[in-house]
Parts: sequence; C-alpha cells; structure tokens
Amino acid sequence: MRLDAAVEEFAVYLRAERGFSDHTVRSYSTDLKDLLAFAAGREIVTAEQLDLELLRDWLWQGSTAGLAKSTLARRSAAARSLSLWLFRTGRTGSDVAIRLRAPKADHHLPRVLTRSQVDALFAGLSARALDGDAGAARDLAVVELLYASALRVSEVVGLDERDIDLGRLTARVTGKGDKERVVPFGIPAQKALASYRSLRHILQRNPTPALFLGARGGRLGTRAVYELVAALLESIPGSGPSGPHTLRHTAATHLLDGGADLRSVQEMLGHASLGTTQLYTHVSTERLKESYRLAHPRA
Repeated sequence: MRLDAAVEEFAVYLRAERGFSDHTVRSYSTDLKDLLAFAAGREIVTAEQLDLELLRDWLWQGSTAGLAKSTLARRSAAARSLSLWLFRTGRTGSDVAIRLRAPKADHHLPRVLTRSQVDALFAGLSARALDGDAGAARDLAVVELLYASALRVSEVVGLDERDIDLGRLTARVTGKGDKERVVPFGIPAQKALASYRSLRHILQRNPTPALFLGARGGRLGTRAVYELVAALLESIPGSGPSGPHTLRHTAATHLLDGGADLRSVQEMLGHASLGTTQLYTHVSTERLKESYRLAHPRA
C-alpha cells in the first residue's frame, strides 16, 4: 500500500473512530506529511518499506534542525500511532515503531495572568460592549467563558445555544475524545451571555444551532478567537504564549489559589489524568515563592 494513501486513511481513522479533535488530527497529519517527504527522499513510498531506522533518522533530522523536544515527542507519537494502526489493520507485518523513542518534552510553566490583569482585560471588553455592538458583546461572552469555565477554545466555538443553561449557570461542552462534561460559570459570564444572546440575531445569516457566530453568520472559528485573545494580551506584561489557552491556565491556577480541590479542577478542565492538572499546583507554588521573595523582609 502506498504510504501517502495510508496516511490519509489513518487521518480518517483518528477522526472517525478515535474521536480525535480536528486540531490533533491536523497536527498528526502535518507531522506525517513531513515523514512522507523524508521517506520519499530515500525512495521509500510504501507502508511495507517503513522501518525503525528510517523513523529514527527522521527524528534525528528534526533534532539537528533545532526542533523543540515537545515537537519531536509529538512526531514520535504520530509515527508510533501510524505504525501500530498499519500493523493492526494488516497493512504491514509488524509494528516497526514499537521501540521508537523521542527526547522527553521540556516542561515549561504556563503563562498565568494576575487577578488585576484579568480585571483590566474584562473592563476593556465591557466598555467596548456598552454601545450594543453584537460583535463586541460576543467577544466579551467568549472571553468570559474561556476564563470562567477554563474551557479550551475548541470547546467554546463548539457550543450550541442549547448547551448553555443561564438559570443553572452551566455549560455542556464536548472535550477531547468527544467526552461531554458540564462546567459552571459565574454571574459575570451569565450577564455577558444574556446580553450577547439578545443581539445574536444581528450576526445570524442562516439558521444555525451555533452559539457564537462569526462575521459571515456561521459558527465562530478558532482562528478568530486566537486573534481576539492575542490582541487582548498583547499589551499585558508577561512572557509566554498569548492565545486562549493562557486564559484556561489562568483560570485553573486561580481556582487552586482560591482553595479549590485538585480533583474538582481536574473534572472541570476535562483532564483524563490528575498528573496533567497537577501542573497548576506547581504554578501556584512558584507564584507563592515569587510573592515571598518580593514581600518577606528575610527572603
């Protein structure tokens, strides 16, 4: 079987049978297309020609090109998943990547905004929404949910109107692996959502269940939310990423700072592993150390 055709079928399998998000499928597909180009350079064009040496050379090339350890780890995961699928579906005689390893990913503490920075961010958004502009009201509601419920950007744009319960202050979201969960939000988010809903018809062009609508009247896209949040965070001091995930990191850290139970935060974030959620305890500890260093006379 041609390797390029196998990669295309594998992408369909990830989306349809494994329930991977579009973002994850795109990431895997991008990595494997790079593998295809590398393999073609060595005149390897069929799935049966894949071997461990080729995959190791591919990762080594990426390493010498200066790719981050996290990128190499993702490439290794994509190759191992493809190899296992090829073997299990009878397209190859063995799982050639079973012994493939990549450097452990670097673990950097995520960017977290201070509470005063969050307050200033929402003050600006609220001021823009005062004149009844539907787009500004939508932007405020989107950012409120990103922070209030610590949602992923894909979860926010995937919301339908029926998923929001303003009376109970809850949202039903579909996370990774098509797993549903119900998350709470607060009064500020409730007010922002109610205001946006009263103006949503201005943005709508055709019937759609989507809660958040874009400029053309269809479901709001992830790129638009990334651009919105990046613009908001651009003027806020601090290093690190400036996308919607910063608000998710911030919300999780603020929850733990406020005394929330780690298990409850895990459930709210939709993490399969408690270890993933524990990252935010490290963030809280580092923030405490920094506060101590700056404030204590004998620090």
